Amino acid sequence: MRIRFLADASIDHAIVAGLRKREPAIDFLSANEAGLRGLPDQEVLGRAAQQNRILVSADRKTMPREFGEFVERRGRCPGVFLASQKLPVSVAIESLLVIWVASEAEEWENRICSIPL
Repeated sequence: MRIRFLADASIDHAIVAGLRKREPAIDFLSANEAGLRGLPDQEVLGRAAQQNRILVSADRKTMPREFGEFVERRGRCPGVFLASQKLPVSVAIESLLVIWVASEAEEWENRICSIPL
């Protein structure tokens, strides 16, 4: 299945916009579009799972723990990619594009990875 992304509120919108510009066919919802602002991490992970979207987050402090708890409780998460806020936007875009082109959504299920890989 083709990868679909969901950005949480910690992701710079320039990453979402830049990736859409590079590849118009990509399905990448921003936090604003998905109505995620102010929601707790567990709810954000739940929405990503409901929509079968891999979450892209810059929250390296709490998201790994929240992800572990979510998978333990729910048994399934489409996956999470963590991008440091210090990561250049161009590197984040290129990394997500390579992942989108070269893999399938099922490969990332129940995995949390930092980008670039």
